[in-house]
Amino acid sequence: MLRVAFCAYDKPDSIGGPQTWLAHLLPALYEYGIESSCLFLTHWGDTGPCLESLRKHGVDCEQTACQEHTRERIKWILAHLRQKSPDIFVPNLVVAGYFAGRWVRAAGIPTVGVLHSDDPFYRGIRDEFVFGRKAFRVSALACVSRELESQAVALKPRDTMIERIPYGVEVPAKEREKTKGCLRIAYVGRLAEEQKQISQVARSLCRVISEIPGTEAVLYGDGPDRRNVEQVIASMGLELPIRMAGRVPADEIQSHLLDCDVLVLLSDYEGLPIAVLEAMACGVVPVCLRMRSGVPELVEDGVTGLIVDDRGDELVRAIARLQCESGLWQRLSRAAKSRVSSNYSHQACVERWADLFFRIQARVKGKQVISIPSVMVLPRTNPALSSADPRPSPPVLPLRIYRRGRKFAGRIRRRLSGQRIW
Repeated sequence: MLRVAFCAYDKPDSIGGPQTWLAHLLPALYEYGIESSCLFLTHWGDTGPCLESLRKHGVDCEQTACQEHTRERIKWILAHLRQKSPDIFVPNLVVAGYFAGRWVRAAGIPTVGVLHSDDPFYRGIRDEFVFGRKAFRVSALACVSRELESQAVALKPRDTMIERIPYGVEVPAKEREKTKGCLRIAYVGRLAEEQKQISQVARSLCRVISEIPGTEAVLYGDGPDRRNVEQVIASMGLELPIRMAGRVPADEIQSHLLDCDVLVLLSDYEGLPIAVLEAMACGVVPVCLRMRSGVPELVEDGVTGLIVDDRGDELVRAIARLQCESGLWQRLSRAAKSRVSSNYSHQACVERWADLFFRIQARVKGKQVISIPSVMVLPRTNPALSSADPRPSPPVLPLRIYRRGRKFAGRIRRRLSGQRIW
């Protein structure tokens, strides 16, 4: 049995594509001869939905509260990896895990990075651990979309294998029919301003419902800016058929989507949005803001969904078309489900990950015990990763020692330049 260890963050309100992907992938790998485990860095030690789901499915999980500094996190990760002795390590989106990969690879254990999104953080992961110092480079990098793959390949990596492995979802057998007399619009995801622009999404939905008769909306999810959505609905949608449904477990969301007709995604950026995949698999028609990564390979305008260039007038017109244009919703719904079932099924995703793991493992010549260094020399903090890479502040010298140091350094410079100073 091949053993693969993953890393992840988790906290009580942590939902999103990377968490849903992990919760679905790890239990399924067992059927392919892969035993998975996961090291979780949690918020104040509190567990979240991803960790709880994996434990429910029998996946070996270890957790710790996020230590104050990156070096402490690295040592915790290395200590547990040394005990588990995996065949492959996937640091996923944990920066300390990528740094730990230096000593993991030195023990003959390959490492696999994952790019989940098209944003500065994941570009920092790519730049630091694919094109940065050789000792910290991952053995392979999995990109969830064609855009992320092409960006990485264009930079011509020397030591890292680049693979595209999109997310996969279950495709329900039930066929969707458009809701009679009403067009039900859903939003699924984090309630956050960053990336998701959730206040603007809420305002846009209120406008759509007020201007287009026979429409209603529901927002599934939770997040740090839930209060902002409540305020928007209280001011703009109090008399409108729009509601918040809260967080839904990952394995239950498609049962709710089967009662919806349209899914809106109006983010600034994405990787490969699982919410869109899950909706299309149910025959729900996606209406998405134009963006570089993920959406273009899923949503072909007028074929598998509709693409808009703003969250205002164009969105209203797109929803109006789906409500009023005869046969449009039915045609897009069928094509959306076909696109996902043909290329983005859960089984296909698991098979591609299993294939990558076995190909990488076949190259391994020998595995050693992972060492845990007492002194760690790390590269400078990458600004794009600083929020996930806390370092201690340098010690502050007393002013008199600082002045003496500057005076001594000045003497040395003048002496080297030929001036007599003694």
